[in-house]
Amino acid sequence: MIDALPATGVSAAQVLAELRELRAADLPTHGGRLFAYVYDADVAGLDELAQAAYALSSHVNGLDPTAFPSLLAMENALVGAAARLLGGTGETVGTVTSGGTESILLAVKAARDARPEIDRPRIVMPSTAHAAFAKAGHYLRVDLDVVPVGPDLRADPAAMRAAIRYETVLVVASAPSYAHGVIDPVTEIAEAAAGLDVRCHVDACFGGWVLPYLRRLGAELPAFDLSVPGVTSISVDLHKYAYAPKGVSVLLHRDQALRLPQYFAHADWPGYTMINPGVASTRSGGPIAAALAVLRHLGDAGYLDLARETREAVVTLAAAVQATDGVRLYAPTETTVVCLTTEDGVDPFVLADELAARGWHTQPQMGYGKLPPTIHLTVTAAVRPTTGAFVSDLADAVAATRARGPVELPADLVATAGALTPAAVTPQLVAGLAAGLGLADGAAGPMAAVNTLLNAAPPALREALLTGFLSLLQRPTR
Repeated sequence: MIDALPATGVSAAQVLAELRELRAADLPTHGGRLFAYVYDADVAGLDELAQAAYALSSHVNGLDPTAFPSLLAMENALVGAAARLLGGTGETVGTVTSGGTESILLAVKAARDARPEIDRPRIVMPSTAHAAFAKAGHYLRVDLDVVPVGPDLRADPAAMRAAIRYETVLVVASAPSYAHGVIDPVTEIAEAAAGLDVRCHVDACFGGWVLPYLRRLGAELPAFDLSVPGVTSISVDLHKYAYAPKGVSVLLHRDQALRLPQYFAHADWPGYTMINPGVASTRSGGPIAAALAVLRHLGDAGYLDLARETREAVVTLAAAVQATDGVRLYAPTETTVVCLTTEDGVDPFVLADELAARGWHTQPQMGYGKLPPTIHLTVTAAVRPTTGAFVSDLADAVAATRARGPVELPADLVATAGALTPAAVTPQLVAGLAAGLGLADGAAGPMAAVNTLLNAAPPALREALLTGFLSLLQRPTR
């Protein structure tokens, strides 16, 4: 354990050594073996450039752009690049945020505050829309009308239109959806929203920076950006397929009038007048400078090359899934996601463990309604050199999964879980469950039993259990 405030300071060398030791326990952020959470371009020198740019502006405060015009210039440059890439015009404006969740929250705030006459504003969104919209609705007291998707996993435009009512302030589409990597029919959804004078936001946080390049490489992808009539805003994360360091997203609005309700302003107090385009007031310039450095270093041609490498990796991985008995593609691989499911008695959660044992870290996804559990692979450019090894390891992992058989939870654990309600989940109960599953100290390891238990739990109970587990982990060092 680390004492963050020792009686006397320790040397810089020791501090860095301690940080390196802590980092050694993390999943690998480079090397093309982690299919979630991080985005690796595998470009020599890119990390060092981003770190140097970050250091140059880390103490610059985005609270007041008149005090630090360098940061204003960087933000405007990033917004301009995103607007050009995503169908913007000379009227398009935008904001640099800390990530996709903040971008989505601000899009919801702008839509809500643009309609102050509505007491109970609502969002119409497909069931595959990112959970950040539920978070925004929770924070901002906006109700959700969640519309089931069609059998192709895409939003159903007719059902979406039917769900729009007087209280609807925003309609949502994904480009692509995170879970499955498919693009919603944005043109039809935006047309329906515009016809009823409702804003339409496209969540392109996940793939917005790579889709235009995939299209230039010949991919037949539907229109999804600000070039589509009726789309009023769109979000794109630069810390995903723009390969910038974590903490940079862009929210674009079609024009300034649409963006104005996004701002928060308060002058009715003795201090300075607070005016914020985003959630945070003080913002470090480090991530913004790093993102600008990465974009300028890679350039348009560099991103086209990275998209090509990513697409080649997706094709290879998809072919491996199709050629392996016991697994199959669950969704079309039209973007940068390989989403697979299992069949013939192959347990998906055991398979995820077997892949992890071979150095491949995937993202298991629980079943949802009639949708089965799946395994999600976010594919980046760094994956391409590793695809050959994955192909052989996938076959071995499936064979090992068959040999192990599906997870069988202890009868007493099943009985306990079956009687649980969210209200019954206490810190003591979570601690006992964690100890029984070998997770009392948060140690990483085989997760098939845990995922099987969570998959069997209704969503509300799953939320309570995982919230309790995260609270168990987030305790002060004594």
